Amino acid sequence: MNANIDDMNSEIYSYLYEEILNMGALDVYTHSIYMKKNRPAVKLCVLCEKDNLNKIIEYILKETTTFGIRFNEFKRETLDRKFIKLKTTYGNISIKFAYHKDKIVKYAPEYEECKIIAQKYNVPLKDVYDNINYDVKRYLNI
Repeated sequence: MNANIDDMNSEIYSYLYEEILNMGALDVYTHSIYMKKNRPAVKLCVLCEKDNLNKIIEYILKETTTFGIRFNEFKRETLDRKFIKLKTTYGNISIKFAYHKDKIVKYAPEYEECKIIAQKYNVPLKDVYDNINYDVKRYLNI
C-alpha cells in the first residue's frame, strides 16, 4: 500500500515504522517523490498480509497527513527458514538458515543479537558479522 504524506514532521516517521511493524507489517519504507505541480512529498510504503490490511490502513489514515491510500495485492515467494542457536566466538547466537528444496542456500546471524554483542564488546558490527559468519562456515564445513 502507498500513502503520500505532505507537510508531516519528519520525527514521526520512526514512530510510524515501529507502530506499523508492531501491527504485523512485513516491511515499511519511504520514498522521496514529487507530486503534481512539482510539490515534494514522501511516499510511505507498507508490505503486509491481507489480514492486517484494514487495521494498518485505518492507522495510517488516523496518524498521518494523507487523504488516501492506494493498495495492490502481490504474490510472494519465500524460502523456508529455520533458526538454529549456534556456538560462536561470542557464545550461542541465533542463525537464520534459508532453504530451497531442502538445501541451505543462505544464512544470516540475527541482527539484534549481533547489535548487542557489538555494543557490549565495543566492536564494529561488521566485525561481529564477519566473525560469526566464519563460525557458521566452520559449522557447515564450507
